Amino acid sequence: MRTAPAMGEPPLLSVRELRCGYGGKPVLQGVDLDVGAGEIVAVIGRNGVGKSTLIKALIGLLPADAGSIRFRGAEISAVAAHRRARLGIGYVPQGRDVFPRMSVEENLAVGEAIGGGRTADYERMYRSFPILWERRRQVAGTMSGGQQQQLAIGRALVGRPALMLLDEPSEGIQPSIVQDIARIGVELNRQDGLTIVLVEQNIDMIRAMAQRCYVMDKGRMVAELTPEMLDDRDTVRRYLAV
Repeated sequence: MRTAPAMGEPPLLSVRELRCGYGGKPVLQGVDLDVGAGEIVAVIGRNGVGKSTLIKALIGLLPADAGSIRFRGAEISAVAAHRRARLGIGYVPQGRDVFPRMSVEENLAVGEAIGGGRTADYERMYRSFPILWERRRQVAGTMSGGQQQQLAIGRALVGRPALMLLDEPSEGIQPSIVQDIARIGVELNRQDGLTIVLVEQNIDMIRAMAQRCYVMDKGRMVAELTPEMLDDRDTVRRYLAV
């Protein structure tokens, strides 16, 4: 299990002095982070410190006021969200945000279209989330919260991203589904090399998935937790309250 980019190997995602906010009110106050190819990295911290703002800035839903976002060595801070998706960044928003009046298949087709020129990988996605095959003709809005979260992740997966951004994937989901999502995320990372950045509050999910962990407070990264520190549940809980 890797814990950081290899010596001399450039990170898949590199952020420097990133600043952005809402309506002129700053939220991110100069964020720095690096994510190596093949890593699972968590961003933790109490509510309101800027974690979801960071994810939205990374995918391009919020414009950067200053700083740099580099993906695969290229500067993307001025690139539109749909183009970042086509470059290989998948995004699963907080609250799932599936299309409730569309079927599972239709939701997945949207993910395929967002992926652009990359060949869709339905086989991998259905292997990871067999419930989506069983419910493929079901209207998404009639599914449970856990099933909708699996659909939201599956929709991002069919576009074959190199990097997946997950914003609070455990929110409002029963523990058994949270465990399944964590297990599937680790399997996709180990077997397919999928790089994952997740914002999360659930200690069990963090410890099950993350290889490294950034701690965020007041719009900045204030600490980094090693794999050994992640093994200590009390340590993770303490940093979640920073």
